[in-house]
Amino acid sequence: MAKVDGGGKQDLGMMRAQLGRRDFFRGAAALGGLGATGLIPIFNTPYDAYAAETPKPQGPGATDALASQTQRVLRWTGPYPADWVQPRQGVDHNVVIVGGGQTGITLAYGLRRKGIGKVDIIERADPGQAGIWRNVARMAQLRTPKAAPGPEQGNMGLSFRAWFETIHGTAAYDAFDRCPRLAWADYISWFEQITNAQTRYGTRLVDVEPVGDILRLHLEVNGKPVTETTRKLVFAGGYNSAGGAAVPAFIGALPAQVWSHTERPIDFAPMKGKVVGVLGAGASAFDAAGVALETGAKEVHLFNRRAYQEYANVPVGQQSSPPPRPADRGHPNIVEFNYALPDEARWRNHLARERAVSSVPFDSLNRAVSHDNFNLYLSAPWDSVTMAGGKAVVKSRGKTFRFDHIILGTGYRIDMSNQKEISNIYKTIALWGDRYKPPVSEEDNASAANPYLDSGMRFLERTAGEAPYLKNIHCANLSAQISVGILMGDVGSMVLQPQLVAAIARDLMADNVDLDANRQFMDVPPVPSDRAPYQRSVRT
Repeated sequence: MAKVDGGGKQDLGMMRAQLGRRDFFRGAAALGGLGATGLIPIFNTPYDAYAAETPKPQGPGATDALASQTQRVLRWTGPYPADWVQPRQGVDHNVVIVGGGQTGITLAYGLRRKGIGKVDIIERADPGQAGIWRNVARMAQLRTPKAAPGPEQGNMGLSFRAWFETIHGTAAYDAFDRCPRLAWADYISWFEQITNAQTRYGTRLVDVEPVGDILRLHLEVNGKPVTETTRKLVFAGGYNSAGGAAVPAFIGALPAQVWSHTERPIDFAPMKGKVVGVLGAGASAFDAAGVALETGAKEVHLFNRRAYQEYANVPVGQQSSPPPRPADRGHPNIVEFNYALPDEARWRNHLARERAVSSVPFDSLNRAVSHDNFNLYLSAPWDSVTMAGGKAVVKSRGKTFRFDHIILGTGYRIDMSNQKEISNIYKTIALWGDRYKPPVSEEDNASAANPYLDSGMRFLERTAGEAPYLKNIHCANLSAQISVGILMGDVGSMVLQPQLVAAIARDLMADNVDLDANRQFMDVPPVPSDRAPYQRSVRT
């Protein structure tokens, strides 16, 4: 085991907080209502046996069948409608979407289906590296139900189910309750290709400069500065584009090679045979712990500051009664209407989610706990971290641990002021702290820093009349979470995209109106058409 310096005789609470695999079995009933007799068979099942790894195609004709079906669906759907947006002199794009992951390409598809042309997606990563599914996500299955609405926006021929069943068969689809992660990654790549997303990779937004109601974008394209203009700008960069990873100060002071954060790609190979400490007890923390164990880490120690570990997505047949749903959290099939809730309800719903014990998918929990060299510590925040002899020395609850590497599963911070691309306009953006004053018992400074968005996910002015250009900037990243009532960027948030597409289309339609031309049209007397085609039938 890891070298641990004792802090005297341990009390019973600390002994219970240090859970190994066998201890977990014995205390299963205390962890959320599942009996130990129900847990043991699942924990004894090899992880790979139910991890929903991407299956192989049915046969050599599967990809041909997919191509044929896709052509048929696209034919039925028809081409993108003609661009109805009137061109504007000196403007390069109608809409620029920042972020080429699943949110960006889906929004582009929806806008083009609305007949909006000049839609541009910019992505700082290289081709194949946009989004999280191949470089940051480490779960075996998605955390959302497989039937949740996806990028297809009502066209089921372009849905994940249609894609998956055509390649792998209906039995393979029916066999899992949540999508295999790598299958979803393949599906998103396919969707990007067949919808002709035309993502511009290697392109980074450096600064936004308002010029009247037009936005001048300062870009860096493959390292070279470029300036372009757009009517509409959408931030769709996912979780890491709303302020970045949350890194405790005592970790940031350590040498960079000693620690990693789950929001970044991690090289697990050097952890083979090493002792690894994981701070955080959410899904990403458990997934990273699982990968470290599978890579050959000697020991993995995960620390949860809470008194117990919450989990979800329990396999069928092992469930207790379903947990109650908090009041006014909205229903999954109408989550797009959460913005209509009063500010007080939206604020409290957000706080309830923030203050809840981190819920981890059951398979992610099992992935770690099924290893004998995995150790879970409850009620165990870190008091300090220092360096000694090339190792990170962690003090927690009167004990000292020495780790070769630390993995942070500490989530993300919401602080758009940390996004350099909007540093020049940030002070004009209304925040929740500007628009809603909660009771003292519900105050939360971090939550107050979230931008306060309207139903079209537009930034609003902090001071009326100060920044009219903000009506043309839409925010579809993590910082929208309080305003829309869901974590933007997740698969589950795709149900909100038609709402955003409609808002952009409405604005562009209104901007299209030329009252002078409209008035002149009304003043022109009608000109009779040629009577020749119908003259023979005219009777007097």
